[in-house]
Amino acid sequence: MADETRYELYYWPSIQGRGEFIRLALEAAAAPYVDVARLPEDQGGGVAALKKMMQGEHAGLLPLAPPILKLGHVVLAQTNNILGFIAPRLGLIDDDEVSRAYANQLALTIADLANEAHDTHHPIGVSLYYEDQKAEASRRAADFIEHRMPKFLGYFERVLERGDRKHLVGKDLSYVDLSMFQLLSGLNYAFPRAYERQAAKIPLLVGLREAVALHPRIASYLASPRRIPFNEHGLFRRYPELDLKG
Repeated sequence: MADETRYELYYWPSIQGRGEFIRLALEAAAAPYVDVARLPEDQGGGVAALKKMMQGEHAGLLPLAPPILKLGHVVLAQTNNILGFIAPRLGLIDDDEVSRAYANQLALTIADLANEAHDTHHPIGVSLYYEDQKAEASRRAADFIEHRMPKFLGYFERVLERGDRKHLVGKDLSYVDLSMFQLLSGLNYAFPRAYERQAAKIPLLVGLREAVALHPRIASYLASPRRIPFNEHGLFRRYPELDLKG
């Protein structure tokens, strides 16, 4: 019988990537979950378990790519689709139609900026190495730093100004706040000089990031081995030559 009390997350075991947005939500809510691909293969884990899910060796809709979440007989893919499903269950968004729609709008916009950050180091194709597209990456990153990052972060700062100045949706911690924490942390890792310049213009977002980091469950998670360090294989990658010159 399928376990309908424990969440099973299927994602690459050596990177934060898009799976980290889901990990943060599960951790903040103290939800019972297993990061399946990080288990040993003899315990049903490893990349082999992830590939089985991607190949459709389960009932339900076929996922294209991870992250994938399984809860009982329910199998879901796409980061924000998963978050929209689990957040009301975890108390990370009010379970009414308008709140869920507002949260989804902001979460999708966060994903847009995260995708643009990714495309600074892979502007031509994800099947190519960064070294195969360095010239294009340099041009893409310069535009991202000068135009795209300020546009998106300025928008989110205004969202906070229109609300309670502490939360992006409602008056309690939501999965959108957690996703914003991850976005800002990723940008700070990938573009430390550009982020520092931008931080002076987004004090409310900086405050939100600091508050999330101090949340007891998140602080515990960040200090644990469950939090995979940023590295140059994930969504946010640090190539100093792509950062703001200075």
